[in-house]
Amino acid sequence: MALKLAVLSLIALSGAAQLAGLARAETPAPPGLTAQEKRGKEIYTRGSSPGGREITARLGDGSVVVPATVMPCANCHGLDGAGKPEGGVIPPDLTWEALTKPYGAPSASGRERPPYTDRLLEDAITRGIDPAGNKLLAAMPRYAMSPEDLSDLMSYLKRIGKDADAGIAHTSIRVGTVLPPKGPMSEMGRAMNAVMSAYFDQVNRQGGIYNRRIDFHSVESAQTPEATAIGVKAFAEREGIFAMVGAFIAGADREITSSLEKDEVPLIGPWTLYPQTNFPLNRRVFYLLSGLAEQSLALANFAAQDVSGPDPGIAVVYSDADAGAASAIAEQCKSFGWNSVTLYKYSHARLDGATLARSLIGQNARAVFFLGKAQELKSIFQEGGDVNWTPKIYMPGSFAGKEIFELPERLSGNIFLSFPTVPQDQTEAGLEEYRALAGQYSLPSGYQASQLLAYCAAKTFVHALKLAGRDLSRERLVLALENLSEFRTGLIPPITYGPNRRVGASGSYVVVVNLQKKNFTQLGGRLESTGGPARTSR
Repeated sequence: MALKLAVLSLIALSGAAQLAGLARAETPAPPGLTAQEKRGKEIYTRGSSPGGREITARLGDGSVVVPATVMPCANCHGLDGAGKPEGGVIPPDLTWEALTKPYGAPSASGRERPPYTDRLLEDAITRGIDPAGNKLLAAMPRYAMSPEDLSDLMSYLKRIGKDADAGIAHTSIRVGTVLPPKGPMSEMGRAMNAVMSAYFDQVNRQGGIYNRRIDFHSVESAQTPEATAIGVKAFAEREGIFAMVGAFIAGADREITSSLEKDEVPLIGPWTLYPQTNFPLNRRVFYLLSGLAEQSLALANFAAQDVSGPDPGIAVVYSDADAGAASAIAEQCKSFGWNSVTLYKYSHARLDGATLARSLIGQNARAVFFLGKAQELKSIFQEGGDVNWTPKIYMPGSFAGKEIFELPERLSGNIFLSFPTVPQDQTEAGLEEYRALAGQYSLPSGYQASQLLAYCAAKTFVHALKLAGRDLSRERLVLALENLSEFRTGLIPPITYGPNRRVGASGSYVVVVNLQKKNFTQLGGRLESTGGPARTSR
């Protein structure tokens, strides 16, 4: 039953949501950083130039030069500029008030210095010289960067310590989510909202996060992806949202993630079949599970050891929305030495099952990757008419639906589906914790799989808040998530992120469909979407 719920949940994710309506705003967001200050903040916190220019750090006697990304300013001086003692070294306070005190200030070594000016601070950053002409400690790198980047960094240093992110107060953290619009999926949206509201209320009743309560708000979708992005941006600004959690972004993935990235709003556990994981990565978006492309590539790896013959006929059937995944499957198959890979694009509105079936049979396709609805796959076999054609079918489980059991019984054992999570991922402790929450807050009985994933997004966010510490900022939250390893929600595979990893539980499981018994059987363990042919047990 849990696997069936996962199927239904992922089917819901596959529909392109259209966003409508905005929650009424109450509290304006505090003024944010200017564009120049934002560029300077990136240099300070990450050591990288927003313009792509080189920044280096010269260490010790100057013989060692490393990229500034290895030793960004924030590593020693902290995200707030106050300095964090480490290994006997006491970095100075970089807040502009401390640097420019009219009477000067003693350094960490006890030497006195006059106050800094813009030019003197530039000398300290690039030459390692303080306002008195003294050499700074050897632990202080000398940075080489373009005049543009130095100007941006200086601009940010005048704001450091005062650039509190939106949504953070002494007693609260304002969090938001995006829900499906009114219509067929609105009930699912209400269920997702209910479970996150309940979980955050439970956290608040237990004292919150370092005595801050989570103030949770939601917004519905609009009619187009563009309108959605505008609406979500306005919602985040007017409500002063610190981070978004469990947001339903399907259908407006690029628009929403791009908009939130520009405003530096973290997004944890968004609902979509299309994670935006192309490089350069959006640092502020963290997905829970693999999407359609990753699931399809895991299927290709499985097929590499499931289909016999040096170069079997491989067909990839897809619609416009899934062109990227289809191309990735073709490339993956070719890397196995399978050169006879043919792509067939069709329209959901004008599927000609008979013609497509004739083309596939004419190609002698022995393996078909189908990126479409089970009902459409059914029409291909119903209209094709050749009862001797029994190819192996590989299909993301999110597209399956109950119609998968209506395919001709001769295909039983030849249909393979991929899922990012299965019932074996659920522990008894994890289920019991969820059941207790559901009982205490009288959560809706429907859309349980949807609720489980929204719940996991909220749990992951709260855990990251604890890791980020009392001195909370968006950057600290992102860094905490980037260092998250094997976090167990008890309901989905363990979550691990990294600087170059934004899918917490990558890979997929493969199940085979039994059309007589109308059930699934899991085949082996979890398969990754990268690398060569998978090895799993049958």
